[in-house]
This record gives sequence, structure tokens and C-alpha cells, in this order.
Amino acid sequence: MNVKSQAEALAGQPAVEAVDLRDPRFYDNRELSWIDFNGRVLELAEDEATPLLERVKFLAIYTSNLDEFFMVRVAGLHDQVDAGIDARGPDGLSPAETIERITERVRKLALRKSRHWEEVVRPALAERGIRIVDCDGCSTGELDQIDRVFSEQIFPVLTPLAVGPGRPFPYISNLSLSLAVWLRDPVSGSETFARVKVPKEVVPRFLRLDGGAFVPLEAVIARHLGELFPGMEILRHDYFRVTRDADFTVSDEADDLLQAVEDELRRRRFGEVVRLEVGSSMDPELRRLLIESLAIDELQVIDVDGLLDMTDLWEIHDLEGHRGLRDEPWTPVSQPAFSDPDEGRPDVLAAMRGGDLLVHHPYDSFATSIERFVQQAVADPDVLAIKMTVYRTSDDSALVPSLIEAAERGKQAVCLVELKARFDERTNIGWARALEESGAHVVHGLPGLKTHAKALLVVRREGRGVRHYVHIGTGNYHAKTARLYEDFGLLTCDGEMAADVADLFNSLTGAARSPSYRKVIVAPEHMRDRLLEEIQRTVEAHRTGEEVWIGMKMNSLVDARCIRALYEASQAGVRIDLNVRGISCLRAGVAGVSENIRVVSVVGRFLEHSRIYAFHRGEERRYYLGSADLMPRNLDTRVELLAPVEAPELRAELEDTLRRCLADDTFAWELGEDGWTRRGGGRRSAHRELTERAVERAAAADAASLERAASLAASTAAHARPTPPPASETRASGAPAGVDGGTRASSSQSP
Repeated sequence: MNVKSQAEALAGQPAVEAVDLRDPRFYDNRELSWIDFNGRVLELAEDEATPLLERVKFLAIYTSNLDEFFMVRVAGLHDQVDAGIDARGPDGLSPAETIERITERVRKLALRKSRHWEEVVRPALAERGIRIVDCDGCSTGELDQIDRVFSEQIFPVLTPLAVGPGRPFPYISNLSLSLAVWLRDPVSGSETFARVKVPKEVVPRFLRLDGGAFVPLEAVIARHLGELFPGMEILRHDYFRVTRDADFTVSDEADDLLQAVEDELRRRRFGEVVRLEVGSSMDPELRRLLIESLAIDELQVIDVDGLLDMTDLWEIHDLEGHRGLRDEPWTPVSQPAFSDPDEGRPDVLAAMRGGDLLVHHPYDSFATSIERFVQQAVADPDVLAIKMTVYRTSDDSALVPSLIEAAERGKQAVCLVELKARFDERTNIGWARALEESGAHVVHGLPGLKTHAKALLVVRREGRGVRHYVHIGTGNYHAKTARLYEDFGLLTCDGEMAADVADLFNSLTGAARSPSYRKVIVAPEHMRDRLLEEIQRTVEAHRTGEEVWIGMKMNSLVDARCIRALYEASQAGVRIDLNVRGISCLRAGVAGVSENIRVVSVVGRFLEHSRIYAFHRGEERRYYLGSADLMPRNLDTRVELLAPVEAPELRAELEDTLRRCLADDTFAWELGEDGWTRRGGGRRSAHRELTERAVERAAAADAASLERAASLAASTAAHARPTPPPASETRASGAPAGVDGGTRASSSQSP
């Protein structure tokens, strides 16, 4: 039965009893879904097929992810509970109920993580010559080295803090690792508590010994507690780690936004405690004292078996050598479209004049595409202005320094720096000041909104007018993450799209109402409504018998209105494929609601980060890419930008990437009614296939370049070949007729 016949058959069936799509049963909790995502990261650490040092990396990533989650999301829930706010999302859970379920899941995952480290990964590392041991696992010679290093390098930076009369419980900074020590004075018999901070900010977390062993810094300190508290008896000790509320709100009415953000950053260190991690063997009295002194409850305590704070396992991952314990190295390739056979350097502006282009990181090089784009613009005397947004960038990125150079050369350089980009505030403040000192125009965004859009605009004088060159991306202008994060960028000279981006910059830097855009979609004004309209149009096309499909790729799917629209499309029979790397509050596979929706998460070597929204209606194809996930924060409280991708070959590339992710059975999980399940098979891997495709494209471009070079050489040689002299002259010179030494030589040099 074809689609039209199916639609007619469905139209003739009796109406199905209406389902209330606002029912909390149809929505997963945002925070619990995020924990599911981080659980997938942990599964990669547990996967024996993952190279050993990459498993170490995933343990570190899992830990740092969870740190940020507690500092921001869990802290926010505690704020609601403390304020008596019973704000419930579409899933219906209260903040207090959510905290309880988070704690339950995190404790189970903590146990899994610790056991896997202690029982699997650490022994496997030892087998390969990377021994991570406590002091009791060291030889006499190694202990001598530990003692010497402690005396010379560690002891001088330690500050033991005891609690007693006139000495209150010390302030414990965010994410600091500490030793809790219980002491007794052998003379008076009095007992007291002391804290020793592990100074891993100034000393490596793992002390490397000459024999190749690594000893955790806290174990080295514990061995020498007697030297820190001379004359006292060390009754017991253990380790603990504190996590504090690190989120903050800056008033948009502040006279100096930059100064206001700096002030809040200083206050961040003193946020409320939201989590206490303790060694699972900690003495109950020590545990009770910590809970009381930090003013928390038992629900905020996580017991950890073995090593605390695995973020520092990056030190082990980054050890030199051990290539066989890592993924095969990957170096991004240059986009063939940017190659210049004459100059040997990418010519991005010329390529853009030839038509719209896509760059796909980390497969395509960021340095030879986006950074080269800006560097060309800076050096070009005909370029009049360069404008860009900065949400997150890196110290080694050439983009902001290039913008500074542009300002110094007298070009109009404009940078919208989002000072409130969480955990990148200090970096952005530094760049903002450097840009201002160079003479660039720096804008800090709109009141009440974060500017999350990724846009870069170059204005170039050409003939009697100007041409606009535009980049619209899904990821940040960040050189480091461009080697690890999967992102798309659209490069275009399309007049209407360029005018839209120019209008967007003017609305962000000037005092103007949001304009009516010609092609792009901008949040918070229009994005949700436009996407809902695309979904509804697809449903209507399906009802008329057209072949339809909705495909989306994003980091997170949270927005209730968008989820309801997708449910309604599924109920109407529309086939929907969602590639959601992180949070999905949509529940797939629910009979009568979402059985036509497939949700796949790819978590692997590269961080899936691009956002693509695709709608097929018969012969019509609509594709958008940009910065926005389907979350209330993106659609309501951020400036976001989606751009249409109109060239058929570029739409085909987006569809190809999306379908490869949906077909992945190596690093993919599929969402069912009962939760996420990892796919098996190992035949398809989007990351592997896309790296192979990039290599093949580069090889084909190199071959074509060599062929052009050979053809040019042949043509040059042919034109350089001397004209044979007349036969009479040849014979007169004494050479036989038809034989000429010069002609033969020239001929012999031709390919």
C-alpha cells in the first residue's frame, strides 16, 4: 500500500480516543535524562573495545561532567527547595523529588565507576607499565624517593588547619580535595579535627617515580601526616571533596556589565555546598563532623570507593608514548574547495564567490577554513569590516588576535563578546579588554539574553559596491574544541542571508527592534514558531499523500511545545528520526504517542555538537543548521541563529551525515519506552566513516591537483620546444637530415 492509500485508509478509520499529550507520563525529567547521557560516557570507559588510555579519558570526562552538573543544575534545584518554590516541569517531579532521584542514580554510578577503575582499568594499566599505586604498594627505594620529594617539593606548600578554640572550621574551596584528620594530644588527651588541602593546583596529582609508578598526591601527604602535626597522635584520616554552587546571576541593569561579571566570579568561590564526596571507609564520627560543619544533609553525601576526583586522570591519559593504548591519531584535512593550485594556500574568499560551502569539523580543518577566512580578510586591503560573535574561544585560536590586528589596520572590527558564557567568563573578559584596547568595537550583548549565535561577517569592497561574506556555524569559534567537537559551518555570499546577518549584528550592537529577516531564523523572536510551522506543514503534506520525513540532530531536546508537536506528527503517521546526543525529555516508542519516532544518541570519540533540522515533503527539502537546541533556554532567553541550507549538494551532505549517525551500531544508543539501550553489531560507525570520507576527498583533490600540475607542465614544455631549423641549415651544420640534438633534448624532457 502506498503512502496515499495509507492516508486514505487512516482517514476512513474511526477516530482514536484523544490522548492528553501534556500527561507527565510522556516526558522524561531533564536532569535524569542528563544523568542517562553521562552514564553513556561511563559505558565507553567500561567498553573493552575502547583503547585503554581512552577509557581513562572517559573516566575523567564522566567526572568533570558530573562536577559541572552539580555546580549548576543540582545547585539550582537546591535553591528552589530552599526558597520554597515548587516548580515542576512537564514530567511532574518537584525539585525535592528530582534531587532524591538524582542522588539515587549518582550513587549507583559512583559505585560502578570506582569498581571499574579499581578492578579493571588500574590493573590493566599496570600490566602495560603504568602502575598507579598507594604508598603501601611501593618498594623501599620508591618510598625513599617519595620521602625526598615530599620534603623538598610538597611539604613547603602545605597548610594544615586544625579546628579548636579560636580556630573555626576552615573554608573549603570548590572542587578542592582534602584530607580529614582526627588528632589526639598525648599530653592533654584532647582530640581535634584538622584539614589538609591537597595542593594539586601547584603540584601534579600523581607523583611520578623513577621506576614508572605513579602515586596519588593525597597518599603521599597521608604518609607524612606526622610531620605536619609533630607531637600529635594521628588517630585516623580519610579523603573528602566539596562541590559548591558555581552558578550566578548578573543584573542586566548593571552600569558596567564587565565589572559586574568579575564581581560575581569572585563570589562564586563562596557558593553553598551542594555535594560532599567522602572515602567510603571514612570513620562515622569524621563523616558526621563534616556534614554538620558544612551545613548539609545526608542526601548530599556520595561515598566513593578508592580514588576521589578522577578529573585528574587526564594526567595519565596525556602521558607521552603508549600509542598502542590510544585511538589512531586524527588530523583534520583541508577542504578541497579552498585549495589554490597557484598559491598553495587556501583561498576561502574565492571559493565562497563560487557558491555556498559546508565545512564539517573535526573532519575539515578549522585552521585552513574559518581561521584562514578571517586571516585573509584581515590582510585584504579591500575588506572594510569584520564582525563576529564570541561565546567560547580558546587561547590558541587565531580569530580574536586577527580581529585585533584588523582594528589596528584601521578596519571596522566588531566583536560581540558574551561575558556570561558559563565557566568561560574570565577568558571572555580578557579578550574583551584586549579588543577594546586595540580599538575594536566590543559589545556585551542584550539585556536578559545570552548571545549564543555563531556568526561571522566580512564586508569587502568589490567594483562599485560591496559584497558580504558570511559564516554561520553550529559550534564556537574555538580552535581546540574544533578538533574534538563535531560541528557544521555554512559559508555563503547569498545576498539575502548576508543582509539578514548584517541586520542581526546591527540589532545586537545598536538600539533597534528585531528586524523581519528574509531567510534566517532568529531566537527568541521567531524560532520556535517557525520550527513548529515546519512540523505542521509536514503533517499536512503527509495527509495529502506525500512522502514525508522529519530528521533532527541536536544536543538536547527539552522544549515541551516542540515535543508535543513531534508527538502529534507521530500520531499522524509522520516518520521522525532524532539524533540527540544528550538530554531527551521526549519518550520514544510509546504506543499511540511516539511509535513513529526513533531517537538515537551517538557518544564516541568526537563530541556530537551540530544542530540540523530537516523536513522532507514530497520533492521539497528544507534544511536548517545553526546554534540552537530545542530547549526553552535556547528558544526563549538566548539569541540563536538558524540558516537555511539551499544548495542541493549541501543538503545531501547534511542528510548523509544524519543518516550515518542514525545507522551507527558501534557508538550509538537507542531510546525505547524503557530507556536507553546500546546497539550492538559494530558494523557502522559514523565517526570512522566520516574520517574515511574526509581522507578520500582530500586524496581525490590531491590527485586532481597533481593531474592539473602535470597537464600544465606538459603544456609549458610544448610551448618551450624550439622550432626545427630548415633542412638546408641542418645539413650545412654537418648533422644528418631530420636529426637535431636540441629538439631531441627538449622532447626527452617532456612528460
